[in-house]
Amino acid sequence: RVAQSEFPGRFVLADLPVGAGVGELAAGLGCGEPQWAVRDGSVRVPRLARVQVGVSGVPPFGEGPVLVTGASGVLGGLVARHLVSAHGVRELVLVSRRGPAADGMAEVQRELAEAGAAVEVLACDVADREALAQVLDGRELTAVIHAAGVLDDGVLESLDASRLDGVLRPKVDAAWNLHELTRDLELSAFVVFSSAAGVFGNAGQANYAAANVFLDALAQARRAEGLPGLSLAWGLWAGASAMTSGLGETDRQRIARLGAEALSEAEGLELLDRAVAGDQDGLLVPVRLNLPALHSRSEGVPAVLRALVPVRARRQTAAGAAAGAGGGLAERLAPMSDSRRAAHLLDLVRREVAGTLGHRSAATIEPERAFNDLGFDSLTAVELRNRLHATTGLKLPATVVFDHPTPADLARHLRTQIPNLPAAGPEGLLGELDRIEQMLTDIDPTDEEGADIQRRLAALLGRFDTAARPVEAERVADKIDAATDDEIFAFIDTELG
Repeated sequence: RVAQSEFPGRFVLADLPVGAGVGELAAGLGCGEPQWAVRDGSVRVPRLARVQVGVSGVPPFGEGPVLVTGASGVLGGLVARHLVSAHGVRELVLVSRRGPAADGMAEVQRELAEAGAAVEVLACDVADREALAQVLDGRELTAVIHAAGVLDDGVLESLDASRLDGVLRPKVDAAWNLHELTRDLELSAFVVFSSAAGVFGNAGQANYAAANVFLDALAQARRAEGLPGLSLAWGLWAGASAMTSGLGETDRQRIARLGAEALSEAEGLELLDRAVAGDQDGLLVPVRLNLPALHSRSEGVPAVLRALVPVRARRQTAAGAAAGAGGGLAERLAPMSDSRRAAHLLDLVRREVAGTLGHRSAATIEPERAFNDLGFDSLTAVELRNRLHATTGLKLPATVVFDHPTPADLARHLRTQIPNLPAAGPEGLLGELDRIEQMLTDIDPTDEEGADIQRRLAALLGRFDTAARPVEAERVADKIDAATDDEIFAFIDTELG
């Protein structure tokens, strides 16, 4: 999904049953969707739908100890406090890699103890199976909440084995260890904190998205075995955490343009309560969506959200479709002079740069200022490349921003990439008049359209003639003043006889 986000129009995700052949593949491709599955001869597509879940109340966390991983994080600590204050949990096992040495953990433990809870804070790498087994030995847990996770964002092509492992390990390995080592316990809840990044395929988060989609699948697999399992694919929380503290204003504006808004702590905790109390779905996506913003997106509504944000079908001619995909750029540039082409492309680039950075006006984008100085990183570079592709129809590499490091450089590069662009015509209005003259050869002056064109040209010429008369009269007066008597008499003889 992330590859689709970073390279629009290049990938289709096909989920085919074992033994599927060309027929199933053709049926799926025929639906025109970016992702689909074939099940029992039918093509199915993913859609998010609203779901009414539970009511605020006491989730079934049981009477025994509840294990919370990632407890040293802002979200893990918030959940631990909520379990005690709102739901009467009296035994907590809080684990994180640093345990008691983590910043703020002593305060959390003291606060929870004062609220009447028995709290153990342990250092444990949950992805280490043996270490986790030692922590769980002899403990009859009643619920597990897996809230651990780390980020290492970067475009797909920048990821290597180390960057994948660093993000997958605390999600995938840790969750699998928890699954296997608690399988024989009578758990009332097994909740994993996933992310909407996996559902939507956020650009720049391929490793994180993949890790979280594994959690979504694990919850489904547990439920298929008759075990409790719930994956919550959270959207953005408003409170800063170790994972979101690095988000700058450009990042937050990008998220807002995708139609997502941050959840307050109170909203997030209420959604947690409702999700666990409802227990009718293995995967829920607690996210705040700005549906009007999604509906007005220039890139269109993501397929997975089309059940929530209906899009009116519009008939489109083949020419209109080509223009909508950027195919009309060459036609728009064709009649222009070289200087006008350059100005048009520069305006186009500055406009898309401003949109990428969340600026209100392209006037703020200096043509010769480096993209790095404007605040671009690998992710914003991909977003600009995608916007330019949507506008121009040109297939551009993800590195195009860094290969051509200023808006002016990028505009010049775009000029070289436009196919079938004829040589530029003469400069200025004379070139435009040549073009109009050529077009008039195909017009029948006797039909209604031809008559309308004649009237329009006559009106334009009349305005031009009226403006020119004072200038011409001034020129004649100047000539008379400068003429000799003989020249004046010769002029009278010639003109009047």
